[in-house]
Amino acid sequence: MKILLIGYGTMNKITARLAEEEGHEIVGIIAGSGKDAPYPAFGTIDAAEADVAIDFSHPELLLPLLEDEVKTPLVIATTGQKEEIVSILKEKSTSLPVFFSANMSYGVHVMNTLLKKALTMLDEFDLEMVERHHNKKVDAPSGTLVKLLDTALEHRDESYPVYDRSNVHEKRKKEEIGVSAIRGGSIVGTHDVIFAKDDEVIEITHQAQSKEIFANGALKAANVLVNRPNGFYDYNNLFEER
Repeated sequence: MKILLIGYGTMNKITARLAEEEGHEIVGIIAGSGKDAPYPAFGTIDAAEADVAIDFSHPELLLPLLEDEVKTPLVIATTGQKEEIVSILKEKSTSLPVFFSANMSYGVHVMNTLLKKALTMLDEFDLEMVERHHNKKVDAPSGTLVKLLDTALEHRDESYPVYDRSNVHEKRKKEEIGVSAIRGGSIVGTHDVIFAKDDEVIEITHQAQSKEIFANGALKAANVLVNRPNGFYDYNNLFEER
């Protein structure tokens, strides 16, 4: 594949290395000012004439690019401003194939599937969610935790997230879903979903041990996406035959 990279931070540097090891060609990048890369720089997505564009950037870079007409298939992993980005991508998916995931790890997709099953069986349990990431991550909670939270909110009527209990002086309500974000060191990414009731606790945990799993996930999605008809895809439908 001929690949355009949107963003040229740590994740897309890893993506470039893994893509070239697999025999793909990086035809260029779109990045913010000051980025020094060994690839041609472009200002619009279609100008690169790539087979697919892989994005590991941020809304400030991605959203202006999506204001243009785009024909290049898109693999999007930007976190932050999720609802706005997904809304735009769904509009564009009528004329090109688009894959979006807040977390490119297939293991996180499996975790979300397990969470859906657990929510149907553990409705009497209190639910808390915790994510941990490195000290350079700028958004919180992570896009992955937001996705897990959305799943929980869909399955628990009248539930709501609680992000800060520092000014609350009353016992926990059953409808609460506690959300916590930890930032420190070089933690790649850990997500815990905790079901707790009297005398027992059940936890579902995904721990990323390297950033390569996200780059490999994006490349795997891109390989399939370029042969898919126009539409909006995620891990729930990308690998299914239509």
